Amino acid sequence: MASATTTKTGQPFDREVLDSLLKRTGFYMPSFEIYGGEKGLFDYGPPLTALQSNFVDLWRKHFVLREKMLEVDTTIITPEPVFITSGHVAKFADFMSKDPKTGEIFRTDHLIKQVLGARLKADQDARGQTIEVEKPDEAQKKKKIKDVKIEKLDDAVAQEYHETLAKLDNYDGDGFNELIKKFEIKGPTSGVDLDPPKPFNLMFQTYIGPSADKPNGYLRPETAQGQFLNFQKLLEFNKQKMPFASASIGKSFRNEISPRQGLLRVREFLMAEIEHYVDPESGKKHDKFDDVKDVELTLLNRHTQLAGSEKTEVMTIGDAVAKKVVDNETLGYFIVRIQDFLLKLGIDKTKLRFRQHMANEMAHYAADCWDAELYGSYGWIECVGCADRSAYDLTVHMRKTGAPLVVRENLSEPKKFQEYQIDLNKKKLGPKFRKDAKAVEAAVEGLSQDLREKLSLELKDSGKITIDTPGLGSGKTELDKDLVTIEQREVIQHVREYTPNVIEPSFGIGRILYHLLEHVFWTRQNTDPKDAEPSARNVLSLPPLIAPIKVLLVPLSSHPDFKPFLRSLTTMLDELDITNSIDDSSASIGKRYSRNDELGTPFGITVDFQTVKDKTITLRERDSTKQVRASQEDICQAIEALVKGRETWGKVQSRLPEFTSQEVD
Repeated sequence: MASATTTKTGQPFDREVLDSLLKRTGFYMPSFEIYGGEKGLFDYGPPLTALQSNFVDLWRKHFVLREKMLEVDTTIITPEPVFITSGHVAKFADFMSKDPKTGEIFRTDHLIKQVLGARLKADQDARGQTIEVEKPDEAQKKKKIKDVKIEKLDDAVAQEYHETLAKLDNYDGDGFNELIKKFEIKGPTSGVDLDPPKPFNLMFQTYIGPSADKPNGYLRPETAQGQFLNFQKLLEFNKQKMPFASASIGKSFRNEISPRQGLLRVREFLMAEIEHYVDPESGKKHDKFDDVKDVELTLLNRHTQLAGSEKTEVMTIGDAVAKKVVDNETLGYFIVRIQDFLLKLGIDKTKLRFRQHMANEMAHYAADCWDAELYGSYGWIECVGCADRSAYDLTVHMRKTGAPLVVRENLSEPKKFQEYQIDLNKKKLGPKFRKDAKAVEAAVEGLSQDLREKLSLELKDSGKITIDTPGLGSGKTELDKDLVTIEQREVIQHVREYTPNVIEPSFGIGRILYHLLEHVFWTRQNTDPKDAEPSARNVLSLPPLIAPIKVLLVPLSSHPDFKPFLRSLTTMLDELDITNSIDDSSASIGKRYSRNDELGTPFGITVDFQTVKDKTITLRERDSTKQVRASQEDICQAIEALVKGRETWGKVQSRLPEFTSQEVD
């Protein structure tokens, strides 16, 4: 497991070198830069846009195509009642701390992590040891923690710091406030006491329509709600068959308290989300689980974290589900599929782990959740969530609207049983609650059998009951015996009706792409004797499957005899849907290849005077710089096989003639 930040080849990793490369080669740039920019907003240049497009294409093939999912594209702008019902208005928040002297605002958990991390580093320096800490980015440098005096901490204090950091995600606002007081954490620049942490809702508000006198909508923070609201139509499209999954790829928005960490924590980003609907009475089994049960995963469970440790355990998903480390087969199946996808992208397996959410950390809707975390220069960062959302979303939307977000299943044999049924006096309900009558009725219909039994006794004893009605006034509604009757009756059921549970894999595409770039980055020493000083040349070893440009075409010179060959090669590669570019600049072949190694281009074709004579060309592989020579047709066929994963470079080398020629500048 990764313990220090290294390049693909094990060299010490320098984030500033990679960031410089990415900006210089146009991978990304700050949005609105000529106006001074805006924190947390970035534009993707041609290389990163192409890389993201290839990511999305691979994601669709790996999940939507392979798992027969139903892909939808739902709106970004969402009416406020949707997010009131889902709980996002009340609970989709992070805690922030304000410095009363400077007015600076900090995300509380990040500030605590930064301060304790700085103290632990000072302790290690005092002991003559080293500790891997998060290197500050530009935003953090402006809010720099005051230099910590290099001195030893008591062993017990250092251990407490480590344990606190291990379970930091499990604290709420009161817990954070206690930590700030206990560890005497002050304003980073002023040194004064901070205001108590307050929740800050992360959603962007907006106005829908010209008549709105106050914000009445939000930019979605996830694609999930649009999928849930269309559940009934998707079930019909799927011919009423269960289980099934919907999927969506689209922009989401979160008003981050203090955007930092470059592309990792931004306010506008692309997500890919899956909602897999499953019968809760099936035990959430998956019919393909046996295919993946022997796959090993690196897991960090909640019990280990609560004990103040980050020690991971490698185990098969079969064992993890059998031991209830992972709750069920469907959740386990998708965790494996997530790992398969990340490794196919080029993520370093030693820098991948799955961490289970602790109780206070879990989203308000989740029954269980695991994050695929990737390790890089910012430490461990969550990049994919895989949550068991239970039946929460469909249930609350059904209660609010009365829409039948349920599955109806014909039974082979009728079932007889006793259940509590509720009758509403609709002649009185309508006049009493007017426009809210439908919402009250939906809330009543959504009451569980256990709650109905309890309420029947309350109604008998006091002549009235109180039920939860989210989004209406105080959220509580009182009904008296003139409006409602609750009785236990025998039911003969011919059709079973149930609300599905949902397993949701959710991918933060920008975060994954940034970690991929860190994981495939390395430097190659230039040992050309013609160079006065040997220099390091940067390489991005992106897999051919997702590299922005697959092939670089390099003419030996600007000789006119080379142009017909370049035109025919471009045509052949275009017809194979293989992206390519020509570099016919005056730089040496070595420098031209080096420039494209920085872009992650995996293959290069050289057209030279031998090409004019016998129509053969050379094919260069980026990482090894080895070359083979063959006809245009053979080389293009080899490239197609390499790009589509049907053949390895080693196999190509074994069947095509080797070409040896030193690349010189």
